[in-house]
Amino acid sequence: MTWGTDLWDQYDNIDKHTLSGLDLMDRYVKFVKERTEIEQNYAKQLRSLTKKYRRGSKDEAEFKFTNHQAFQDILTELNDYAGQREVVAENMTVNICVELTKILQELKQERKSHLSDAKKAQQNLESTFKQLESSKKRFEKEWKEAEKANQQAERAEQDSSSTKADVDKAKQHAHMRTHAADECKNDYAAQLQKYNKEQNQFYYTEIPNIFNNLQDLDERRIRKLSEAYAHFADTEKQVMPIITKCLDGINMASSRTNEKQDSQVFIEQHKTGLVPPAEVEFEDYSQAIKPASSENTLNMPKVRIKDFFNKRKHKPPAAEDFSHLPPEQRKKRLQQKVDDIAKDLQKEMDQSEALEKMRGVYEKNSALGDPSSLEPQIHQTAQNVGRLKGELAKYETWLNEAGGVLDNINSQINNNLNSSAGSIVIAGPTLQDPGVYEDGFYEEFDDDEPEVPLGQCFALYHFDGTSDGTICMQEGEQLSVMESDQGDGWMRVRRSNGDEGYVPASYINMN
Repeated sequence: MTWGTDLWDQYDNIDKHTLSGLDLMDRYVKFVKERTEIEQNYAKQLRSLTKKYRRGSKDEAEFKFTNHQAFQDILTELNDYAGQREVVAENMTVNICVELTKILQELKQERKSHLSDAKKAQQNLESTFKQLESSKKRFEKEWKEAEKANQQAERAEQDSSSTKADVDKAKQHAHMRTHAADECKNDYAAQLQKYNKEQNQFYYTEIPNIFNNLQDLDERRIRKLSEAYAHFADTEKQVMPIITKCLDGINMASSRTNEKQDSQVFIEQHKTGLVPPAEVEFEDYSQAIKPASSENTLNMPKVRIKDFFNKRKHKPPAAEDFSHLPPEQRKKRLQQKVDDIAKDLQKEMDQSEALEKMRGVYEKNSALGDPSSLEPQIHQTAQNVGRLKGELAKYETWLNEAGGVLDNINSQINNNLNSSAGSIVIAGPTLQDPGVYEDGFYEEFDDDEPEVPLGQCFALYHFDGTSDGTICMQEGEQLSVMESDQGDGWMRVRRSNGDEGYVPASYINMN
């Protein structure tokens, strides 16, 4: 699988991904430079450095890539170096910082060139499309004039008051207009053929080649970064045998870096399942010409470099069935939702079975406990099982509609449900026994402590926030993240004025 084939419509994500990779390399160079500056300050300064460069929970998506994971593993191992004297600053500066800085500049220039080629190819396609529209309009206009001239010639021939010279003149004019229309028709057909050829060239050759070149660039970057990770460890091992075990761990982190695996993860994250547009059909205005209408205009989307590659200014709000996502992404999210619900359902079923067994024990021996004291928990568990069964069926239906396949764990749960259906009773709502929550239960959920934000983000787009539980945000607004995306496509955020609510996760970007 390659970027050019599987991610042909993901220009913005490829742009962001390659930029993120170069940013990682740049951050690693800075990391090593600062490491050489504080080598003499022993454990405290080393721990401070690892803390500074460690990624938090807001960067969880990056941890799926082996080259990002390797850097995090290096920081973990470095934290164990505390207390060890560092004397390798010069070797790190020459062999890592200088070398990677040179490579980084070369990769940045190469990436810029590839992106420029993509824009040029896009501009060439747009220019050809404009020529196609122009020739089409001339063809339409000339055939209308030819029709009009032919009608005038026929009226002059049928008019008894017209002289032979008048008739000949009208016929000659009609012939000229028809000849001009035929030339415009041929020009329109040639322009259409040219455009369709260039469109195929653009979608199936130029863009795939450019994206494959960017993939090769990113994989070369990962290999170089992997070598730098390994050299980081090797430099340490030359003068610090005492910490060989930690350095071996860094080498292992480097060896786990896999550019092909990272590319595959990136493809799975962003593959839409969409296909390039079909060829534009020829419209023959010489046959049964009718007055021009809005439907006669060639329907070709504006192909600006960002709008073309699936980057919409205003995305639709997240739907419960994930229908707002592309086909492949929707199927993946539905499968994840089904798996999560299935796991929760299995836990509730296990809980229900345990409570039933406990009640049986209490009924046989009342000295061990009162069976009625278990009724609130049994009732609540039964309600949870019923609710989760409904949710599971709903999401399984959507998954089947999306072309997904249920895995073994869900099939096993369904079998358990069928076999235990007679033992689970979904009772109606009852008042909860207040005694169940005594003895300090609520003390664990003290609301006096202010909620600490998980991180900061900013709004990519404007969101009205008209639904219950949502809030309005403006494009570019700085927000605090109070609750991350739990797989439902929404995040809870706090505005600077203290207002809190949910917004679509796809509408914001983490700092």
